Amino acid sequence: MTAPFSAAAVTALGDERIDWRYKGLPASWWGATVAEIRGRRPDLFADGATGPVCVLDESALAHNLATMASWCAEHAVELAPHGKTHMSPQLLARQFEAGACAVTVATVSQVRVFRAFGVRDVIIANEVVDEAGLRWLAAELDADPDFTVTCWVDSVAGVQRMTSALSGAWSGEQRPLDVCVEIGEPGGRTGCRELDTVDEVARAAAASPRLRLVGVAGYEASRGHDIGPDRVAQVHGYLRRMRDAARRVAPLVEADRAVVTAGGSTYFDLVAEELAGEWRTILRSGCYLTHDDGLYRRTSPLRATLRPALTVWAQVMSQPEPGLALLTMGRRDVSFDQDLPVPYRLPGSRVTKLNDQHAYLRLGDGDRVTVGDWVRFGISHPCTVFDKWPMIPLLDESGRVVDLIRTFF
Repeated sequence: MTAPFSAAAVTALGDERIDWRYKGLPASWWGATVAEIRGRRPDLFADGATGPVCVLDESALAHNLATMASWCAEHAVELAPHGKTHMSPQLLARQFEAGACAVTVATVSQVRVFRAFGVRDVIIANEVVDEAGLRWLAAELDADPDFTVTCWVDSVAGVQRMTSALSGAWSGEQRPLDVCVEIGEPGGRTGCRELDTVDEVARAAAASPRLRLVGVAGYEASRGHDIGPDRVAQVHGYLRRMRDAARRVAPLVEADRAVVTAGGSTYFDLVAEELAGEWRTILRSGCYLTHDDGLYRRTSPLRATLRPALTVWAQVMSQPEPGLALLTMGRRDVSFDQDLPVPYRLPGSRVTKLNDQHAYLRLGDGDRVTVGDWVRFGISHPCTVFDKWPMIPLLDESGRVVDLIRTFF
């Protein structure tokens, strides 16, 4: 079997030359390749980083990779990490090296990014109904016998549309597209709400000459990330409905072993508890890789073990009134969809507001900053930080640059 990704394509990212396109990086690096900077192991700030700048922590990253791999092995589940978290072939390569069985994505465009780096096994955690996307997937399946891709279906109409589009794209006896019946919940996102609908969709998918039914899928956090007892009980109930659906669908499954897949970054322990063992159980957690100082610090099942690996540095630009500092970091640079950034080493201070390019830091008693100071901030929800940074320095424990991580959003 072929390798799960092209090591040569990932290595070739080292040949990219650094220039003005990559915000925060020192101008003294312009014209150098990523590999040359990596070889120098420079001090990012001594070389002239400009605020704000996003960085990754190598030791925390390695720790998180090993921690999640060990947890999955212990609980007899596989991991197809959600690539939309970082959209970085370099980081995905490390996840494969740590044992990931596939990459999860949300769109056909994201599949295209990872296919450009030879990624072999893909899960699209979504419905795919656009004809252009389906035709492209059909062409990829035809061109590469080692390529595997699975997506969701939740309606007979969706099955019919996919079958029609794929029939127009293929001729002769070609490999069908693998699908899982998606299980939804009231008030959630996509997915069958009733078990009777599950039966109808499963029968339609199994009867389609262009689809291959392989199992069921779901997303237990579509209604939020509350880990209070009431919500946890609801998640258990949802996962049990998934289990019931998997048993109903199993006689129609056309794969050697049925797939059951769920698991974001908040409730993956409950997924393992309810679904592991009877089927090929695949988690799709993504944010474990960098963890954070907000949402997942509160809600991850491994919050006591994982380490924040993604932070943003900004400089104090103004102290216009007592107790208030303005910093060179805003909505263009850091996430704000779950929580505001968290300042390190200023225990009584908090960010109260972000503009496009400004952060308002209300200083706590005893906390002091000076215009020009660099302040490091923890983030909440890494998905909406990565997408703001096309190249991110990876630092060792001494603060030296050991790599530059490329993202493709």
